[in-house]
Amino acid sequence: MSDWIDDQGYRANVGIILIRGDGRVFLGGRAGGRGWQFPQGGIRVDEPFREAAYRELREETGLAPDDVEWMGETRDWVRYRLPRQYLRRSSMPRCIGQKQRWALLKFAGSDDRFRFDTTDEPPEFECFRWADYWEPVRAVVFFKRDVYRSALHELGVVAFPGGLPPYPRWWADPDAGDPAEPVD
Repeated sequence: MSDWIDDQGYRANVGIILIRGDGRVFLGGRAGGRGWQFPQGGIRVDEPFREAAYRELREETGLAPDDVEWMGETRDWVRYRLPRQYLRRSSMPRCIGQKQRWALLKFAGSDDRFRFDTTDEPPEFECFRWADYWEPVRAVVFFKRDVYRSALHELGVVAFPGGLPPYPRWWADPDAGDPAEPVD
């Protein structure tokens, strides 16, 4: 089954915000030292959103649906365009970016549940860390920052019904300074 690319060239994608009870979120260290991001991946043609989220969760973190509690999902698609250097010119249909829907999942287990070697594909992540809620906006590659900001805002209302965590000092300029170093 192939991924779904719409008639505008956007690949349908699920993103996962995995949060602990203390409000910290999972950030995966991409294999080969290629940065930090939330678990995410393509939605296959005719695949329901929730099934795609659980499939990607297992493929990228080794976690099963029983390891998490479904807390919520974004209402609409959020899009980002790929910078020119990341376009795959030979792909058909042509993909110019991703449209994502996001799931908020609560994890209450122990960190030893994470496994990055559960698929036949090369692992997406080689390490992970738990980060302050807004930190992913600064840690992710520049062209995904607005999407992360949007998803964290929308789902933060669910994660923190008493009010969102305070914005960090760098919020106005996520390019200022270096992201925090990995803990794991």
